[in-house]
Amino acid sequence: MKSKTEKLLDELVKLHPKYIDLSLDRLKLLLKKLDNPQDHLPKTIHIAGTNGKGSVQSFIRNILFKNGYKCDAYISPHLSRFNERIILNNKEVSTKKLYETLTFVKKINNNKPITFFEITTAAAFILFKQSKSDFLILETGLGGRLDATNIIPKKICSILTPISFDHEEFLGKTLKKIANEKLGIVKNCDFVLVGKQKKELKDHIQKKLNKFENKYFYGKEFQVTKSLKNKFEMKADGKKFLYTQPSLNGKHQEENASISIYFAKIMKKMGYKLNTKEINAAIKKTVWPGRLEIINYKHKKIILDGSHNIDGADKLNEFLKTERIKPIVLFGMLNNKKANLFLNKLKRRVSKVLAIEIPDEKNSFKSKEINEICNFHSIKCEQINNINDALKYFRSHQQKIYLITGSLYLIGKIRKKLL
Repeated sequence: MKSKTEKLLDELVKLHPKYIDLSLDRLKLLLKKLDNPQDHLPKTIHIAGTNGKGSVQSFIRNILFKNGYKCDAYISPHLSRFNERIILNNKEVSTKKLYETLTFVKKINNNKPITFFEITTAAAFILFKQSKSDFLILETGLGGRLDATNIIPKKICSILTPISFDHEEFLGKTLKKIANEKLGIVKNCDFVLVGKQKKELKDHIQKKLNKFENKYFYGKEFQVTKSLKNKFEMKADGKKFLYTQPSLNGKHQEENASISIYFAKIMKKMGYKLNTKEINAAIKKTVWPGRLEIINYKHKKIILDGSHNIDGADKLNEFLKTERIKPIVLFGMLNNKKANLFLNKLKRRVSKVLAIEIPDEKNSFKSKEINEICNFHSIKCEQINNINDALKYFRSHQQKIYLITGSLYLIGKIRKKLL
């Protein structure tokens, strides 16, 4: 049975016929009626990119928190419940406060057409204004230029994590067009950080950045140069530094950590008190559920990874290769994603696919469709009816390692049953 907050969130989805309709006009009108809370936020760090936004957000938030700063964050999507999206001083917003704020914003909106992400972002801005924390980390929902978070007037820093193909129906069919949308957040900030990008994007992004007059532009000034057993080497400003290996799995997390560490270095130059010892501790202790997360379940190891695009498949493939494991994969994916290419990337690293339709997601691939894709790529496949049957399969078979991937929505629905 749904809670009153879940029922309210369902009502907000129905305010606009489309779940995604990129525009800032509707939100501007609503925020004006709410006395423009976006003009009174904590010092803001704004993050866009295809992959890595959540990890970078989590690293930076932990660095700031470990150094004694109060930090809010705005994250999407959530895994298990909506509260995860709004972090106030390093804690999820309380259900009471969330419900009251959403109810207020819904009343002020007065049933005007507005997307779910826009109206919930308006509610988040009110909560961030009230929190009076030192910092706010904002993740874009989709793209950047017309993303609801991009309505804020000023921020300390804009960060671009790796850009690759995803949401092409909204952002464009080429990497350069997608990058242009992400680059829409690069404005009204003191400095910009650009994470490691594909070769074909480096010059394009640099040319775009050269048109702005921000205080700093970074991208070539920091890079991971070597992986060691418990540390990684990072070259920054012509010097080499050793930092503790991230607790998050996957070599790509070193790159995400390097963005966060360099952010801290610049902030130190700007006069903020950030201790190197605490930075190391923060990197080591950062957790980010559903991203190559390993859970022990009934004497089995379950790897949860919400990868759903080709770049994510590459990183997942690299992890399986490095770990020398060949798991059985529970796979579900939304049908606007490229399941064919994703499974083709993984076919040499998996022993079998369990095809599942994501529960309560009408736009999910049917298990039969996934089975057909697996047959095309000569991947062993078995169709699974539901999550309970998947868990029963895990318990009853001798295989010790399983991987669940293809969608954060699938991860969110199964994770709470594994813990």
